[in-house]
Amino acid sequence: MKRKILRDLFLGVGVLFALAPLAAADLNDRTRNVSHTPLVPLQATFITFDVPGSTSTLPSAITEAGAIIGSYTDTSGVTHGFLRTPGGAFTTFDVPGSTSTTATNITPGGVITGWYSDSGGGLHGFVRARGGSITSFDAPPGSNILGSIYNNPSSPPPSINPAEAIAGTYVDSSFVEHGFLRTSDGTFTTIDFPGAFFTEGLAINPAGAVVGDFCNGVTCFRGFLRTPDGTFSEIGPPGNFSTIPSGINPAGAITGAFFDGVTNHGYLQSPDGTFTTFDAPGATFTVPTSINPAGAITGFSDTLHGFLRAPGGTITTFDPPGSTFTFPAAINPRGVITGAFIDATGMVHGFLRSPRPTP
Repeated sequence: MKRKILRDLFLGVGVLFALAPLAAADLNDRTRNVSHTPLVPLQATFITFDVPGSTSTLPSAITEAGAIIGSYTDTSGVTHGFLRTPGGAFTTFDVPGSTSTTATNITPGGVITGWYSDSGGGLHGFVRARGGSITSFDAPPGSNILGSIYNNPSSPPPSINPAEAIAGTYVDSSFVEHGFLRTSDGTFTTIDFPGAFFTEGLAINPAGAVVGDFCNGVTCFRGFLRTPDGTFSEIGPPGNFSTIPSGINPAGAITGAFFDGVTNHGYLQSPDGTFTTFDAPGATFTVPTSINPAGAITGFSDTLHGFLRAPGGTITTFDPPGSTFTFPAAINPRGVITGAFIDATGMVHGFLRSPRPTP
Protein backbone atom coordinates (compact mmCIF):
# COMPACT_ATOMS: atom_id res chain seq x y z
CA MET A 1 0.00 0.00 0.00
CA LYS A 2 2.80 2.44 0.85
CA ARG A 3 4.46 1.62 -2.49
CA LYS A 4 1.20 2.49 -4.25
CA ILE A 5 0.72 5.74 -2.29
CA LEU A 6 4.06 7.24 -3.23
CA ARG A 7 4.00 5.90 -6.79
CA ASP A 8 0.58 7.56 -7.19
CA LEU A 9 2.06 10.81 -5.92
CA PHE A 10 4.81 10.68 -8.50
CA LEU A 11 2.44 9.62 -11.25
CA GLY A 12 0.50 12.73 -10.30
CA VAL A 13 3.29 14.69 -11.94
CA GLY A 14 2.14 13.35 -15.27
CA VAL A 15 -1.42 14.36 -14.46
CA LEU A 16 -0.28 17.88 -13.60
CA PHE A 17 1.59 18.03 -16.89
CA ALA A 18 -1.52 16.96 -18.78
CA LEU A 19 -3.93 19.26 -16.95
CA ALA A 20 -1.75 22.35 -16.79
CA PRO A 21 -3.20 23.91 -19.97
CA LEU A 22 -6.70 23.65 -18.47
CA ALA A 23 -5.52 25.66 -15.49
CA ALA A 24 -4.08 28.45 -17.60
CA ALA A 25 -6.98 30.83 -17.05
CA ASP A 26 -6.75 30.49 -13.29
CA LEU A 27 -2.99 30.85 -13.36
CA ASN A 28 -3.27 34.19 -15.15
CA ASP A 29 -4.48 35.62 -11.85
CA ARG A 30 -1.65 34.13 -9.82
CA THR A 31 1.55 35.94 -9.01
CA ARG A 32 4.49 34.90 -11.18
CA ASN A 33 8.15 34.75 -10.21
CA VAL A 34 7.24 34.85 -6.54
CA SER A 35 10.41 35.94 -4.81
CA HIS A 36 11.35 35.81 -1.17
CA THR A 37 14.78 36.93 -0.03
CA PRO A 38 16.68 37.33 -3.34
CA LEU A 39 19.27 34.66 -3.95
CA VAL A 40 21.44 37.09 -5.89
CA PRO A 41 21.43 40.90 -6.14
CA LEU A 42 20.63 40.77 -9.86
CA GLN A 43 17.39 39.32 -11.20
CA ALA A 44 17.62 35.98 -12.95
CA THR A 45 17.13 35.85 -16.70
CA PHE A 46 15.47 33.25 -18.89
CA ILE A 47 16.10 31.85 -22.34
CA THR A 48 13.34 29.66 -23.77
CA PHE A 49 13.97 27.28 -26.64
CA ASP A 50 12.59 24.52 -28.83
CA VAL A 51 14.38 21.94 -30.93
CA PRO A 52 13.65 22.90 -34.56
CA GLY A 53 10.73 20.87 -35.89
CA SER A 54 9.66 19.67 -32.45
CA THR A 55 6.22 19.57 -30.87
CA SER A 56 7.69 19.31 -27.36
CA THR A 57 11.17 19.81 -25.88
CA LEU A 58 12.20 18.20 -22.57
CA PRO A 59 15.70 19.05 -21.28
CA SER A 60 17.08 16.65 -18.66
CA ALA A 61 20.65 17.72 -17.80
CA ILE A 62 23.13 20.59 -18.12
CA THR A 63 26.93 20.79 -17.87
CA GLU A 64 28.91 23.47 -16.07
CA ALA A 65 29.72 25.01 -19.45
CA GLY A 66 26.00 25.21 -20.27
CA ALA A 67 25.55 22.36 -22.75
CA ILE A 68 22.04 20.94 -22.40
CA ILE A 69 20.77 17.51 -23.37
CA GLY A 70 17.31 16.04 -23.43
CA SER A 71 14.63 14.67 -25.69
CA TYR A 72 12.08 16.05 -28.09
CA THR A 73 9.06 14.80 -29.96
CA ASP A 74 8.67 15.43 -33.68
CA THR A 75 5.47 15.97 -35.67
CA SER A 76 5.16 12.21 -36.17
CA GLY A 77 5.19 11.60 -32.43
CA VAL A 78 8.67 10.04 -32.40
CA THR A 79 11.11 10.83 -29.57
CA HIS A 80 14.73 11.77 -30.35
CA GLY A 81 17.72 12.94 -28.33
CA PHE A 82 19.19 16.44 -28.59
CA LEU A 83 22.26 18.38 -27.56
CA ARG A 84 22.11 22.17 -27.28
CA THR A 85 25.46 23.94 -27.16
CA PRO A 86 26.05 26.92 -24.82
CA GLY A 87 25.73 29.10 -27.91
CA GLY A 88 22.28 27.72 -28.74
CA ALA A 89 23.09 25.37 -31.66
CA PHE A 90 21.23 22.05 -31.76
CA THR A 91 22.42 18.57 -32.67
CA THR A 92 19.77 15.86 -32.80
CA PHE A 93 20.52 12.15 -32.68
CA ASP A 94 19.06 8.66 -32.56
CA VAL A 95 20.53 5.32 -31.67
CA PRO A 96 20.85 3.43 -34.98
CA GLY A 97 17.89 1.12 -35.45
CA SER A 98 15.89 2.66 -32.60
CA THR A 99 12.21 3.58 -32.65
CA SER A 100 12.70 6.23 -29.94
CA THR A 101 15.74 7.71 -28.19
CA THR A 102 15.72 9.41 -24.78
CA ALA A 103 18.84 11.24 -23.54
CA THR A 104 18.98 11.47 -19.75
CA ASN A 105 22.39 12.63 -18.51
CA ILE A 106 25.73 14.07 -19.64
CA THR A 107 29.28 14.22 -18.27
CA PRO A 108 31.26 17.47 -18.00
CA GLY A 109 33.20 16.26 -21.05
CA GLY A 110 30.08 15.81 -23.16
CA VAL A 111 29.50 12.03 -23.02
CA ILE A 112 25.75 11.35 -23.02
CA THR A 113 23.78 8.41 -21.71
CA GLY A 114 20.13 7.41 -21.99
CA TRP A 115 17.87 4.65 -23.21
CA TYR A 116 16.12 3.67 -26.40
CA SER A 117 13.47 1.30 -27.70
CA ASP A 118 13.73 -1.05 -30.65
CA SER A 119 11.13 -2.30 -33.12
CA GLY A 120 10.47 -5.35 -30.96
CA GLY A 121 9.65 -3.29 -27.89
CA GLY A 122 12.96 -3.96 -26.16
CA LEU A 123 14.56 -1.22 -24.03
CA HIS A 124 18.32 -0.72 -24.05
CA GLY A 125 20.87 1.73 -22.70
CA PHE A 126 23.30 3.78 -24.76
CA VAL A 127 26.42 5.91 -24.46
CA ARG A 128 27.07 8.69 -26.98
CA ALA A 129 30.71 9.79 -27.18
CA ARG A 130 31.63 13.43 -27.51
CA GLY A 131 32.35 12.89 -31.21
CA GLY A 132 28.88 11.44 -31.80
CA SER A 133 29.54 7.69 -31.97
CA ILE A 134 26.96 5.65 -30.06
CA THR A 135 27.42 2.39 -28.15
CA SER A 136 24.38 0.49 -26.92
CA PHE A 137 24.37 -1.73 -23.86
CA ASP A 138 22.05 -4.21 -22.23
CA ALA A 139 21.38 -5.65 -18.83
CA PRO A 140 21.42 -9.46 -18.41
CA PRO A 141 19.73 -11.44 -21.23
CA GLY A 142 15.97 -11.12 -21.31
CA SER A 143 15.91 -7.86 -19.34
CA ASN A 144 15.18 -4.24 -20.24
CA ILE A 145 16.79 -0.96 -19.22
CA LEU A 146 14.26 1.36 -17.59
CA GLY A 147 14.24 5.12 -18.11
CA SER A 148 11.54 7.48 -16.87
CA ILE A 149 10.57 5.72 -13.65
CA TYR A 150 7.34 7.11 -12.11
CA ASN A 151 6.46 8.55 -15.53
CA ASN A 152 8.49 11.51 -14.30
CA PRO A 153 10.92 13.29 -16.64
CA SER A 154 12.88 14.85 -13.77
CA SER A 155 16.50 13.81 -14.16
CA PRO A 156 15.53 10.24 -15.07
CA PRO A 157 18.03 7.38 -15.04
CA PRO A 158 20.36 6.23 -16.43
CA SER A 159 22.74 8.69 -14.70
CA ILE A 160 26.43 9.12 -15.61
CA ASN A 161 29.40 10.55 -13.69
CA PRO A 162 32.63 12.17 -14.96
CA ALA A 163 34.39 8.78 -15.02
CA GLU A 164 31.59 7.58 -17.36
CA ALA A 165 30.23 5.13 -14.81
CA ILE A 166 26.50 4.72 -15.36
CA ALA A 167 23.86 3.91 -12.74
CA GLY A 168 20.28 2.97 -13.52
CA THR A 169 17.57 0.36 -13.33
CA TYR A 170 16.65 -2.73 -15.30
CA VAL A 171 13.75 -5.18 -15.12
CA ASP A 172 14.53 -8.85 -15.58
CA SER A 173 12.58 -11.57 -17.40
CA SER A 174 10.57 -12.20 -14.22
CA PHE A 175 9.58 -8.50 -14.13
CA VAL A 176 11.70 -7.78 -11.07
CA GLU A 177 13.53 -4.44 -10.96
CA HIS A 178 17.22 -4.20 -10.11
CA GLY A 179 19.67 -1.34 -9.93
CA PHE A 180 22.86 -1.51 -11.94
CA LEU A 181 26.30 0.04 -12.24
CA ARG A 182 28.12 0.00 -15.58
CA THR A 183 31.74 1.16 -15.63
CA SER A 184 33.36 2.90 -18.60
CA ASP A 185 34.93 -0.39 -19.77
CA GLY A 186 31.49 -2.00 -19.99
CA THR A 187 31.62 -4.02 -16.77
CA PHE A 188 28.04 -4.48 -15.56
CA THR A 189 27.18 -4.99 -11.88
CA THR A 190 23.70 -5.64 -10.54
CA ILE A 191 22.75 -3.58 -7.48
CA ASP A 192 20.21 -5.12 -5.11
CA PHE A 193 19.61 -3.71 -1.64
CA PRO A 194 20.06 -6.60 0.82
CA GLY A 195 16.78 -8.46 1.30
CA ALA A 196 14.91 -6.26 -1.17
CA PHE A 197 12.07 -7.43 -3.39
CA PHE A 198 13.02 -4.78 -5.96
CA THR A 199 15.74 -2.13 -6.25
CA GLU A 200 15.83 1.00 -8.43
CA GLY A 201 19.11 2.84 -9.12
CA LEU A 202 18.47 6.54 -9.74
CA ALA A 203 21.62 8.69 -9.55
CA ILE A 204 25.42 8.50 -9.23
CA ASN A 205 27.99 11.08 -8.07
CA PRO A 206 31.61 11.57 -9.21
CA ALA A 207 32.95 9.22 -6.51
CA GLY A 208 30.65 6.42 -7.67
CA ALA A 209 28.14 6.56 -4.82
CA VAL A 210 24.68 5.51 -6.01
CA VAL A 211 21.29 6.43 -4.58
CA GLY A 212 17.94 4.84 -5.28
CA ASP A 213 14.99 3.14 -3.63
CA PHE A 214 13.90 -0.38 -2.77
CA CYS A 215 11.03 -2.51 -1.50
CA ASN A 216 11.63 -5.33 0.94
CA GLY A 217 8.17 -6.86 0.70
CA VAL A 218 6.98 -5.13 3.89
CA THR A 219 7.68 -1.48 3.15
CA CYS A 220 8.38 0.10 -0.23
CA PHE A 221 10.01 3.19 -1.66
CA ARG A 222 12.70 3.15 0.98
CA GLY A 223 15.73 5.23 0.02
CA PHE A 224 19.22 3.77 -0.09
CA LEU A 225 22.83 4.83 -0.52
CA ARG A 226 25.42 2.48 -1.99
CA THR A 227 28.96 3.70 -1.36
CA PRO A 228 31.74 3.10 -3.92
CA ASP A 229 32.97 0.08 -1.93
CA GLY A 230 29.55 -1.55 -2.25
CA THR A 231 28.26 -0.85 1.26
CA PHE A 232 24.49 -0.24 1.51
CA SER A 233 22.62 1.92 3.99
CA GLU A 234 18.98 2.94 4.17
CA ILE A 235 18.35 6.68 4.03
CA GLY A 236 15.34 8.89 4.68
CA PRO A 237 14.13 11.57 7.09
CA PRO A 238 12.98 10.38 10.53
CA GLY A 239 9.34 9.29 10.52
CA ASN A 240 9.02 9.04 6.76
CA PHE A 241 6.59 6.54 5.25
CA SER A 242 8.49 6.47 1.96
CA THR A 243 11.39 8.34 0.39
CA ILE A 244 12.84 8.60 -3.10
CA PRO A 245 16.27 10.20 -3.62
CA SER A 246 16.69 12.20 -6.83
CA GLY A 247 20.29 13.43 -6.68
CA ILE A 248 23.63 13.18 -4.90
CA ASN A 249 26.38 15.78 -5.26
CA PRO A 250 30.20 15.34 -5.15
CA ALA A 251 30.32 15.90 -1.39
CA GLY A 252 27.70 13.21 -0.81
CA ALA A 253 24.77 15.52 -0.02
CA ILE A 254 21.52 13.89 -1.13
CA THR A 255 18.18 15.39 -2.05
CA GLY A 256 14.83 13.87 -2.83
CA ALA A 257 11.18 13.66 -1.81
CA PHE A 258 9.52 11.88 1.09
CA PHE A 259 5.97 11.11 2.14
CA ASP A 260 5.01 11.65 5.79
CA GLY A 261 1.69 9.86 5.56
CA VAL A 262 -0.21 12.99 4.58
CA THR A 263 1.81 15.14 2.19
CA ASN A 264 4.99 15.08 0.10
CA HIS A 265 8.03 17.14 1.15
CA GLY A 266 11.57 17.77 -0.01
CA TYR A 267 14.63 16.82 2.00
CA LEU A 268 18.36 17.41 2.11
CA GLN A 269 20.66 14.87 3.73
CA SER A 270 24.06 16.38 4.48
CA PRO A 271 27.21 14.26 4.13
CA ASP A 272 27.26 13.77 7.93
CA GLY A 273 23.76 12.29 7.80
CA THR A 274 21.84 15.31 9.11
CA PHE A 275 18.40 15.76 7.55
CA THR A 276 16.70 19.03 6.69
CA THR A 277 13.16 18.94 5.35
CA PHE A 278 11.53 21.71 3.33
CA ASP A 279 8.55 22.70 1.22
CA ALA A 280 8.22 25.04 -1.73
CA PRO A 281 6.18 28.12 -0.75
CA GLY A 282 2.46 27.32 -0.65
CA ALA A 283 3.02 23.72 -1.70
CA THR A 284 1.56 20.47 -0.42
CA PHE A 285 3.55 18.43 -2.96
CA THR A 286 7.26 19.28 -3.25
CA VAL A 287 9.62 17.29 -5.50
CA PRO A 288 13.34 18.19 -5.69
CA THR A 289 14.92 17.04 -8.94
CA SER A 290 18.59 18.05 -8.78
CA ILE A 291 21.36 19.24 -6.46
CA ASN A 292 24.62 20.95 -7.46
CA PRO A 293 28.07 20.83 -5.81
CA ALA A 294 27.30 23.87 -3.63
CA GLY A 295 24.12 22.26 -2.33
CA ALA A 296 21.64 24.37 -4.30
CA ILE A 297 18.50 22.37 -5.10
CA THR A 298 15.91 22.82 -7.80
CA GLY A 299 12.56 21.15 -8.36
CA PHE A 300 8.83 21.72 -8.74
CA SER A 301 5.63 21.57 -6.70
CA ASP A 302 1.87 21.42 -6.99
CA THR A 303 1.78 25.22 -7.11
CA LEU A 304 2.94 24.67 -10.73
CA HIS A 305 6.02 26.86 -10.16
CA GLY A 306 9.65 25.82 -10.21
CA PHE A 307 11.76 26.46 -7.14
CA LEU A 308 15.37 27.04 -6.20
CA ARG A 309 16.56 26.30 -2.66
CA ALA A 310 19.83 28.11 -1.93
CA PRO A 311 22.49 26.34 0.16
CA GLY A 312 21.49 28.54 3.10
CA GLY A 313 17.87 27.40 2.86
CA THR A 314 16.20 30.37 1.15
CA ILE A 315 13.61 29.19 -1.38
CA THR A 316 12.75 31.22 -4.47
CA THR A 317 9.96 30.24 -6.86
CA PHE A 318 10.20 31.05 -10.54
CA ASP A 319 8.66 30.60 -13.97
CA PRO A 320 9.82 31.31 -17.51
CA PRO A 321 7.72 33.97 -19.26
CA GLY A 322 4.39 32.53 -20.42
CA SER A 323 4.58 29.39 -18.28
CA THR A 324 1.52 27.74 -16.78
CA PHE A 325 3.58 24.91 -15.28
CA THR A 326 7.34 25.00 -14.72
CA PHE A 327 9.30 21.78 -14.42
CA PRO A 328 13.02 22.29 -13.59
CA ALA A 329 15.13 19.20 -14.32
CA ALA A 330 18.74 20.06 -13.47
CA ILE A 331 21.02 22.69 -11.94
CA ASN A 332 24.72 23.01 -12.81
CA PRO A 333 27.67 24.11 -10.62
CA ARG A 334 27.13 27.75 -11.64
CA GLY A 335 23.52 27.70 -10.52
CA VAL A 336 22.12 27.67 -14.05
CA ILE A 337 18.88 25.67 -14.26
CA THR A 338 17.31 23.93 -17.22
CA GLY A 339 13.98 22.22 -17.58
CA ALA A 340 10.64 22.40 -19.33
CA PHE A 341 7.51 24.50 -19.10
CA ILE A 342 4.00 24.37 -20.51
CA ASP A 343 2.50 27.45 -22.12
CA ALA A 344 -1.17 28.50 -22.24
CA THR A 345 -1.74 26.48 -25.41
CA GLY A 346 -0.40 23.28 -23.87
CA MET A 347 2.90 23.28 -25.76
CA VAL A 348 6.01 22.08 -23.92
CA HIS A 349 9.22 24.11 -24.29
CA GLY A 350 12.72 24.10 -22.84
CA PHE A 351 14.15 26.87 -20.69
CA LEU A 352 17.46 28.04 -19.33
CA ARG A 353 17.47 30.12 -16.12
CA SER A 354 20.63 32.07 -15.37
CA PRO A 355 21.15 33.58 -11.89
CA ARG A 356 22.39 36.79 -13.52
CA PRO A 357 21.74 38.57 -16.80
CA THR A 358 23.11 36.85 -19.88
CA PRO A 359 25.64 39.10 -21.72
